[in-house]
Amino acid sequence: MSNGRYAGSEANSENRRYAGHDSPPRHREPAAEHPKPGAGRYMPGLDGLRALAVLAVIFYHLHTQWAPGGLLGVTMFFVLSGYLITDILLAQWDRTGRFDMKDFWVRRAKRLLPAMLAVVLATVLWSILVDRSRLPAMLGDVPAALLYYSNWWLIFHEVSYFESFGPLSPLGHLWSLAVEEQFYIFWPVLLGIGLILAQKNRGKLALVLAGLSLASALAMGIMYQPGQDPSRVYYGTDTRLFSLLIGAALAVVWPSRKLKTNISRSATKTLDVTATICLIVIAVLIFKSNDYGTFLYRGGMVLLSLATTILVAALAHPACRLGRVLGAKPLRWIGARSYGLYLWHYPVIVLTTPLVNTGGPNMTRILLQLLVSFVLAELSYRYVEQPVRSGNFGRWWKRVMREPGIGRKRLLRTLGGTAALVLVLGFAMNRLAPPAEAQTPYAGTDVPAVEAAADPAAAVPAVDAADVPLPAGTGVGMTAIGDSVMLDIKPYLTAELPGIAVDGLVGRQMSQAPALVDQLEAEGRIGTTVLIQLGTNGSFTDEQLDGLLAKLPEAKKIILVNTRVPRPWEGVVNSALERAAQRDDRVLLIDWHSASAGRDDYFARDGVHLMPAGARAYTQLLVDALKGS
Repeated sequence: MSNGRYAGSEANSENRRYAGHDSPPRHREPAAEHPKPGAGRYMPGLDGLRALAVLAVIFYHLHTQWAPGGLLGVTMFFVLSGYLITDILLAQWDRTGRFDMKDFWVRRAKRLLPAMLAVVLATVLWSILVDRSRLPAMLGDVPAALLYYSNWWLIFHEVSYFESFGPLSPLGHLWSLAVEEQFYIFWPVLLGIGLILAQKNRGKLALVLAGLSLASALAMGIMYQPGQDPSRVYYGTDTRLFSLLIGAALAVVWPSRKLKTNISRSATKTLDVTATICLIVIAVLIFKSNDYGTFLYRGGMVLLSLATTILVAALAHPACRLGRVLGAKPLRWIGARSYGLYLWHYPVIVLTTPLVNTGGPNMTRILLQLLVSFVLAELSYRYVEQPVRSGNFGRWWKRVMREPGIGRKRLLRTLGGTAALVLVLGFAMNRLAPPAEAQTPYAGTDVPAVEAAADPAAAVPAVDAADVPLPAGTGVGMTAIGDSVMLDIKPYLTAELPGIAVDGLVGRQMSQAPALVDQLEAEGRIGTTVLIQLGTNGSFTDEQLDGLLAKLPEAKKIILVNTRVPRPWEGVVNSALERAAQRDDRVLLIDWHSASAGRDDYFARDGVHLMPAGARAYTQLLVDALKGS
């Protein structure tokens, strides 16, 4: 999966630039509590919020199940970007009556491009030297990333965020930077037009922005189809714009430079309580939602955006005490480096996590991945982002290289130690994956006699399965429906249970199964015992699964098989199957996930399809259940 997801990078730098420095002074807290009237100020609470958002995204990509809704961190970044960038533009408009477009776009490029270019170059070099299987997936990603059209490239090439197999592109997460940069290109022009038309009626402008936000949110809800791949609405600038615009609308009515420190005690309490409630709502959504539920695309992201907007409004206020809590030094440190953390963490995770990983999360690997990500983010912040942003990169490099001994040695030690750590981690993790020569042939290729036979379903006359007694040890009266995993086990299953009707299809989803059942019913191939193996290619809703079961009224026994797939929907699918088994007395749930735990030798290199040993074990599990039914 690709893939995930960051915005708010420029907002991060601009929040800090507002304070007149790139990072808070070490000898005291930033002067956020006593701003000069009309002056911009550093808001430490927003750095803390940014830290929480990027940590949510990181843990989502680690597939630890600790933050199944961690992808919502991207939505939080979009809101932050919309607010801070618009706040800065409005301050400039109020001072000068115009926008300096050239300066705006140059600062965007200086902030975003150098660090991203470093990540792209390092990732491509690593892939060439260590794992060339990643290169095909990256061929289109590199130019798309550098030219900021990644999200539309993924959409037009139908690259799923949720349902991809094989080697992932370590640059797939840059789609969100494309959304953000597309916003930056057009937003100053559109905002300027809006300010001219609205004249001094900023409230009217805010209402227009709210209306456009609603239109974008409605587009997401309408275009989303339950049970189908939601990548189009997840990637699309048009369907993600509402978060940026909600943040922008807040900046119009809640400019940070006009917020006063001295407010009543009751107002301060209201501010703190509201902020705390919104933070709790955000936490619940991150820890309880997932990226496959209808709720997320039909209201969930809007709710998250609104909660984040209100929280940003509170944290931007100098009287908010929660802002001081989130502005604690560790969170500020992470927030200041959130852009680098986002850029580096995904390639680190993708390039050092074996595709075949049946042992569950490896805490040692996770800790090393976090360590490397933080080290690389710090190096990027110190040696790339800060010098380039301040315009002192050339002078800084000359000073380091001319400094007698200490500076040069310190730099070389830091870079050398980091390179050694990255190489050791990468080679160690790469060795965890099965060697290429051990990954072929796929299941079925060592049973030529079975494969050469005609489709077993075709050898059995179409009869009413309910009228035929089930012979012991045969598959007459049994039907098996599945995806490509079913194709892996088909030769073994038909050899063990002659006469079973097997229908597998690469990429099959649960949403396609009802139509298949109708077709098999018309052909007389639905038995009294039905085996359903689906969920490899994506999630589904309880309603979809119940609808499928309802189409099998004549089935006396329905066997569901849970899944093992190295993708975030694994837990969602298996939970849905377990709930179905509890609701329907005809359903027997087969636990393939537990049976295959720790057996990397069962799986091909994609971590999904079965090697012969895995196909045999899978088949034996099913045969035992089918014969016992």
